[in-house]
Amino acid sequence: MHEFELIKNYFQKLSKNSPSALNLNDDVFFDKKNKLVVSVDTYIEGIHFIDFKKPNLVIKKIIRSSISDLICKGVKPKYYFISGSGNKKSFSKSNLLKISKSLNEEQNKYNIFLSGGDTVFSNKLSFTITSIGFANEIIYRNKAKTNDDIYVSGNLGDSYLGLLVLKNKIKLSNLLSKYFITKYFMPDIQLRLVEKIKNFANTSIDISDGLFTDLDKMINNQKLSYKIFLKDIPISNNLKKILDLKKLSKVNFISNGDDYQVLFTASKNKRRIIRKIATNFKIKLTKIGSTQSIGKKSHIVDDKNTQITLKNKGYFHKF
Repeated sequence: MHEFELIKNYFQKLSKNSPSALNLNDDVFFDKKNKLVVSVDTYIEGIHFIDFKKPNLVIKKIIRSSISDLICKGVKPKYYFISGSGNKKSFSKSNLLKISKSLNEEQNKYNIFLSGGDTVFSNKLSFTITSIGFANEIIYRNKAKTNDDIYVSGNLGDSYLGLLVLKNKIKLSNLLSKYFITKYFMPDIQLRLVEKIKNFANTSIDISDGLFTDLDKMINNQKLSYKIFLKDIPISNNLKKILDLKKLSKVNFISNGDDYQVLFTASKNKRRIIRKIATNFKIKLTKIGSTQSIGKKSHIVDDKNTQITLKNKGYFHKF
């Protein structure tokens, strides 16, 4: 069963008396009266991270991916709670010292504060992060308009290549290996965008499961489709170098998730302010396509304006 079927069939009706739950079709809970915004994420060894050989980096990854849920909504994260299940090996004194040090570094970097949590014994390692922020308004899902421009922040694909390096599925030089592994564990989340995105975005989501999977989620309850230009999807110079050298397909790298960049739509009359904010605050914001009426099928086109069929649109949670 797909994640959204599970929610719709078993849990959505339980949230009907709580408008703040947003019908369980967004990444956050938003209590407008109290200006409270909450997100919850769970990370399991072997699914969300390969192993726990680098606990200091795994913790950085899950903290950043968790607070990105708030950032893409235009909300500055303030507090986080962390719960962990593990055994004596995963929570050894050495690992706990590394975890504590990394949490302190992330707190200083993003001005967030550990505020509680829980620990339980289990031979299956997992973490659950609850992130909290405060805002008068947020950017919702499913608020796109027909003929909106579609934008993405930063670059896509570096994290996926880092994952392939970690899995020994691709061989690179030590320098490039370090670059891509760092991007996998420490994604460049866009905190600088948090105060500005409400000035132009109609709807938004962070890219966790893959560009096209998350694009579908962003407009899943609207009578809209999209057209995306592959050539416009931003990638780093390092990734371009590897794709050219090894003759790999760009489309296979930009749709596999773990990027934690902001995906949003904006009306065409917002192009000028978006360019200005991108320049002034040194944030890379790239227009990659547009929304269309449901009468046109969603599609991706290459440099020759030929439609591309995707074998993998990203990660799907199935039960």
